[in-house]
Amino acid sequence: MVQVNRRQIRKARIEIVPMIDTIFFLLVFFMIATLSMTKQQGLPVNLPRAATAEREIRENVTLTITREGRLYYNKQEIALERLGSALKGDLGENPRLLVIINADTDVTHGKVVEVMDQVKAAGASRMAIATKLKGER
Repeated sequence: MVQVNRRQIRKARIEIVPMIDTIFFLLVFFMIATLSMTKQQGLPVNLPRAATAEREIRENVTLTITREGRLYYNKQEIALERLGSALKGDLGENPRLLVIINADTDVTHGKVVEVMDQVKAAGASRMAIATKLKGER
């Protein structure tokens, strides 16, 4: 009887651990590369002036009335008496300007109506009052 040397046949396996290491390395590399790109965009630069530059036309304006009764025009505090002239300037550029009123729940109804009167007197034809869905924080 002839005895044949049998080699043990090993099944081929795909080693997944080195593949996972490579994927994590690439993930970290791209995260760091992305962070460094966003930092470069935030550098302070004095831009040159151009005669042909176009001004950005606003689509909407946000008026915020705080609990204390302070009025803010696009996050800048403004007196109620100056609201009309500020709105007229933006309405001159865009007559279809949407005025969004954010009023705190503790603000009196009268204060909101005063602001709405100023908006209408300035000539705004589109106005909205911001609300939240019940249960939303």
